[in-house]
Formats: sequence, C-alpha cells, structure tokens
Amino acid sequence: MPAPLLTALALYAFVASITPGPNNLMLLASGANFGFVRTIPHMLGIALGFTAMTAIVGLGLAGLFLTFPLARTVLTVASVAYLLWLAWKIANAAPPDARAPATGKPMTGLQAAAFQWVNPKAWSMTLTANTLYAPNADWPSVAAVALVFGLVNLPCISSWALIGTALRSWLRNPRALRLFNLGMAALLVATLYPVLAG
Repeated sequence: MPAPLLTALALYAFVASITPGPNNLMLLASGANFGFVRTIPHMLGIALGFTAMTAIVGLGLAGLFLTFPLARTVLTVASVAYLLWLAWKIANAAPPDARAPATGKPMTGLQAAAFQWVNPKAWSMTLTANTLYAPNADWPSVAAVALVFGLVNLPCISSWALIGTALRSWLRNPRALRLFNLGMAALLVATLYPVLAG
C-alpha cells in the first residue's frame, strides 16, 4: 500500500477508533466501575475481535449483505436488541460495595470480541475501511487495513478506560455512580440513532 494511502488509512482508523461509540462508552463505564486493570481483557477483546472482523469482512463477508439483504436486516435487529440489553445492564449496575459477585464482573475478552459482530459502529468502520482502502478485496490490502486498525485501535480505546478509571474517585458516592451509569446507558442508546434513522 502506498505511503499516502497508508497515512490516510491510519488517520481514518484513529478518528473512527477514538470517537464515541458503543465500545468506548462501555470501556468508560467499565473503567469507572471496575478500574483499568480489570478492564484490560475487555480492551484486548475489542482490539483483537475488531481486527479479525475487519479481515473477515474484507475478504468477502460484505458480499453476503449484497446477495442477501435480509441478512443485514437480521443483523441490525440483533444489534439493536443487544445494545439495548447492554444499556439496561449498565443503567442497573449496583454500586461497588453492593455488587453481588455474579453481576459485578467486567466484560471478558471473548465477550468483547464477539460483541464486535453486533456493534453497528464496528460494522460501519470495517465496511468503510475495506471499501475505501481495499476495494479489490485482495489479501495484501485487506491485511494492511486489518493490521493498521489493530495497531491504532488499542491505544485509542484504552484512553476511554483510563478516563473512566480517573473518574472512579469522583464516583465513590453511590448516587454519583448511579447517575454516571444512567448517563452512560443513555449515551449507548443514543449511538443507535444512525442505525434506526438510516
């Protein structure tokens, strides 16, 4: 891939990865509720899951949606339902001292990787990146797109978990934490607007 195209891809990956979306809002909430260290598997799951998704979509899965439009509709409905469920979980998270062990756990790496497949922003990012920077769906171009996203994505999303962790001391008050979680849940639901409006 030529250097100017690689630079443009890296810039796109940075902007797409650092801006608010379901992944970053959940990492912000996880950092605030569980701390940075306990959120690391969640971050790694996002980075690895999204990188794998980018490669798989670039190598031909996107063609499935062109051939079978119903598949995209089914994915959209599943994505909306899952994000609403996650928003409900965040909104109803108990304060740390009242949290039961069964419900007081951050998302695992495997859960975060699997979440990419129902994350509307992840689909938008990977379809756009592959369309613009690997239009021929050839292995070297798709690999470059996936690799650049893999390298850029993790530091960007980690910053959201760090911000959440920094907020922990301000959120020790159960009422403040409850308001924060409700706000994060509302923002997560708001990320569905482009999907539902389109």
